[in-house]
Amino acid sequence: MATAIIDGISTRYEVIGTGEPLLMYAPGGFDATIEKWTTQGVYAKIKPLEHLSKQFSCIVFDRRECGLSGGRVERVTFADYVRQGVGLLDHLKIDRAHLMGGCMGCCPVAAFGVMHPERVKSMILFWPVGGAKYRLSSAQRFAEHLGFVQQNGLDAVVALVAKDGKPFNADPRGGPWASVLKHDARFAADYVKQDAERYRTLVAGFARTMCDRDTAPGAEPEDMLRLDIPALVVPGNDTSHATSAAWYLHECLPKSEFWNVPVSAQTEAAANPVLIEFLQKASG
Repeated sequence: MATAIIDGISTRYEVIGTGEPLLMYAPGGFDATIEKWTTQGVYAKIKPLEHLSKQFSCIVFDRRECGLSGGRVERVTFADYVRQGVGLLDHLKIDRAHLMGGCMGCCPVAAFGVMHPERVKSMILFWPVGGAKYRLSSAQRFAEHLGFVQQNGLDAVVALVAKDGKPFNADPRGGPWASVLKHDARFAADYVKQDAERYRTLVAGFARTMCDRDTAPGAEPEDMLRLDIPALVVPGNDTSHATSAAWYLHECLPKSEFWNVPVSAQTEAAANPVLIEFLQKASG
């Protein structure tokens, strides 16, 4: 593993394989780490990193505020996640790359395409998050954290994370900076010094940015409709990955393909040839 400082925040990353660069925004919600590509749900089943790294240079990383990457207490937006990816490509001296997002990682991939289309060869959106149930559960997670801070204070947040060590999606009380609090003592010391009221306002804004619609968040439809980037959308079908969210992205991306098969048919043997064929075609 290696570390790069991007926008003043450390990013843990690894480059696996050889070939054209493929920047991969990990699944896992607010625990989007390198390991999730091989350990979580559908990704453990189909093993995309194992297959893709045989033909592409897969750039995997812990998203900011996740795993062993750093963070900063601010109203984080999808543009901030894009900035991390752009900075990582700059660090590796890569001008253009294919992008792949899994789960919540699809949101910054779509935003990346809108903000920096000249740097994107293609986009794979695998099981994009979205849907009414996802919006409600995401809002509830932030609300639980805010309620815990209101009742117990920021010192209690740090104590909770130090004791249990769980990321935000595993225990909402620890908040979106739980992973950084866990491994960075200096960050934790600064965290408790904040004004609690200002902090609660900031987190409320963070929550609204992350879950502001009943379909796939990340980029505005009017912006995606103007893109000329090849895209492949692979639908999920559960409370966090509504199939309607995947269809929405397909409808908004003019050069998108939709792999219209049920989740039960998205096997290792079936899925990886589809991903590789798409990337090869997009490579020209």
